[in-house]
Amino acid sequence: MIPFKQTISRNPWIISIFILLAIGIWLLSGINSTPEQEPSDSSANTQSTSSAPLAKVVISTLETQPISRSISLYGRTAPDRQATLGAEVSGKVDALRVRKGDRVKAGQALIQLDKADRQLQLKRAEALLTVRKKEHKAAKSLRDRGLQGEVAFSQAEAALIEAKATVRNLELALENTVITAPFDGIVEILHIEKGDFLGIGDPVATVVDLDPLVISADVSERHILQVYNGQEASISLITGLTASGILRYKATVASEQTNTFAVEIEIPNPEMKLSAGISADVALALDTQQAVKITPSMLALDEAGNLGIKTIINDNEVKFIPISIVKVEPDGVWLGGVKNQVNVITTGQGFVRNGDRVIPVRDAESN
Repeated sequence: MIPFKQTISRNPWIISIFILLAIGIWLLSGINSTPEQEPSDSSANTQSTSSAPLAKVVISTLETQPISRSISLYGRTAPDRQATLGAEVSGKVDALRVRKGDRVKAGQALIQLDKADRQLQLKRAEALLTVRKKEHKAAKSLRDRGLQGEVAFSQAEAALIEAKATVRNLELALENTVITAPFDGIVEILHIEKGDFLGIGDPVATVVDLDPLVISADVSERHILQVYNGQEASISLITGLTASGILRYKATVASEQTNTFAVEIEIPNPEMKLSAGISADVALALDTQQAVKITPSMLALDEAGNLGIKTIINDNEVKFIPISIVKVEPDGVWLGGVKNQVNVITTGQGFVRNGDRVIPVRDAESN
């Protein structure tokens, strides 16, 4: 009988047959055991999912407050009135009664022009007027008695009217040698010096009225329907001064270049201490809304990328509320469209989504 080892060494293919049989038995055992393991894996996943802990977020309860909405405008202060005075008669400047920067009253004398011979001309015209009156009286008497025709009377009447016109023109010319202020204000510019000769219409002085002071600004077409005459405004000048004003004018036609409407706000300036040409920020009060104030860190985004806040409602469920900005301040934003009281997520809002259930913790409890 041939030993087993010699048989193997002479026939190596027998080893290969044993190896193939072992691999086949191992593969068959794996197939039979796979269906039994799948339910076990699925059950493990279900248990893992059901046992996932809820997210913990920090909330703060905020209550709404009445907030006045406003629109911010940029403008510049300007005089209420401004007039450039001109000479109404020709003549040499005889005297300057005021200086630049002086406050003046309506009717106050500013410039005195040389009267020249206007007073003598006026006396001569007045004497001639006296003669024309007597001639007119005599012509009327003769006509009434039938001793003079109607033509002679009409000539006497025309001569009388001409004499009256001459006297009045000379009186006005004499009055106009004194140039007066048209209203209360400040002499901003003097265009002349003593000794200058002025022709009719030459500029003499510029007078400005700074009470009230007017701020000119522009309102966008989006807000123009919310602006009306008599509307209150808060003004902050670049100098640091603040004041309250009233809107007195609103344009009815928009600018073709900017599509904005010009408005004017007046502020009282009885002492005329405020100057024209100063930059000013204007806040026009609109309506009043209930709003809550939040800091920028409380803002969040929903799945669509909309900006808003995440709140907690019944059963500790997350609810996303899109923001409706009422007013913006340096330290926060006032949002409208919320209930009188709302629980806002202040920490952890970036890790939860709308509809998720969470474990809310208040600010005091989180510390």
